[in-house]
Amino acid sequence: MASFAATLPHRFARPGLLVEALTHRSSADPNRQQLDSNERLEFLGDRVLALIMAEWLAERFPQEREGALGKRLGALVSAETLGRVAEGMGLGAALRVPPGEQRAGVMARQSVVADALEALLGALYVDGGLDAARALIRREWESLLEVSSRPPSSPKSRLQEWTLGRALGLPEYVLVSTSGPPHAPVFRVRAVAAGREAEAVGDNKRAAEQAAAEQLLQVLGAV
Repeated sequence: MASFAATLPHRFARPGLLVEALTHRSSADPNRQQLDSNERLEFLGDRVLALIMAEWLAERFPQEREGALGKRLGALVSAETLGRVAEGMGLGAALRVPPGEQRAGVMARQSVVADALEALLGALYVDGGLDAARALIRREWESLLEVSSRPPSSPKSRLQEWTLGRALGLPEYVLVSTSGPPHAPVFRVRAVAAGREAEAVGDNKRAAEQAAAEQLLQVLGAV
């Protein structure tokens, strides 16, 4: 944790906040109802990220309308993006999880490190205000902000636009199954549209829906 802290653009006046941000609920004290885990800071960090990112997008793309800015925001604060950013920072290796959960691969789960990154942003905000959180966000998201001159669109959004543009109605998503242990669930979802269907899995329902939409776009030749 100390080596990870050294990579951050902020030095914590209250190091306990960083410890809390990196404490997975599996390491929390059950006698405290898991209030010493990173879940409360994650709740706060989610809002901090959305505010700072919205501010940045409005500054960077002054000619874009609200709809285009909303698409950019949705992509940049998605769990998938958060997971990639967290993995690039090596955040998983700094998480506090019990040895058994480490062996089960909890620290490598994208959803877990994504949540921890939001908690880290919450901790930065509490300790150093918006400037502390903004410094990390602008450092880690800079390259992602410049990936495309056009607003990005998620697979589910692209599939919906494709079907509505052809008067085929809205796609449907069906949860086929949930398997795996509680610390590493696997969701299988079926996407149905235009008389075709495709299935995919993810470590949460939303991720599985996005993956299924991407598969169906390929089946429909709409990629």
